[in-house]
Amino acid sequence: MKKIIIAIDGHSSCGKSTMAKDLAADIGYKYIDSGAMYRAVTLYSIENGMFQGDDLDTEMLEKAMKDIRIDFRPNPETGRSDTYLNGRNVEKEIRGMEVAGKVSPIATVRFVRRAMVEQQQKFGEEKGIVMDGRDIGTVVFPQAELKVFVTARPEVRTRRRLDELKAKGEPASFDEVLANIEKRDLIDSTRAESPLLQADDAIVLDNSDMTIEQQNKWLVGKYQARV
Repeated sequence: MKKIIIAIDGHSSCGKSTMAKDLAADIGYKYIDSGAMYRAVTLYSIENGMFQGDDLDTEMLEKAMKDIRIDFRPNPETGRSDTYLNGRNVEKEIRGMEVAGKVSPIATVRFVRRAMVEQQQKFGEEKGIVMDGRDIGTVVFPQAELKVFVTARPEVRTRRRLDELKAKGEPASFDEVLANIEKRDLIDSTRAESPLLQADDAIVLDNSDMTIEQQNKWLVGKYQARV
């Protein structure tokens, strides 16, 4: 069976990563979390004093980009891939609210996006990958054989994000998470460099009222039809 590129785009906290990870595991493809790459750059920026409040020192970050190495390694306990920043497993750190609150400004920086897109395209040279993010089907892989655009109602996405944070022992309020999601939606959709857009040939999935099992079955069906 031929291998293809599967691009899954959509809004934050709508379950893209869960869908993409499960599909990759089901069909034996490599999974790349593009959002984790931007979160890793954000974590590096925070840890290296590049933020003063919400203000990012872009000049300092640009000089450091050559020292930022991001890769994905399988986790034998979860059966999924973890994100590594310069050889360190940062999967837990990049999922917290501090990184979530600063990742969208990082993702608007042109040199950051171009560096990440270049690396993402290298991941896809041999196909057989599932990648999720904001601009995968429009910028990174406009030639992807299967494109899916995922969305869900803001209140549903907020509840999902709250459940994720609580499971990790990180306190957060509904209003705080909802405000973060709405802010990220606005920044992602209006930024000048690679904004969040639905590709013309993408299949839209609103999973507001679907279980994980239902959306996984739907996605596998779309994959099987395409190959």
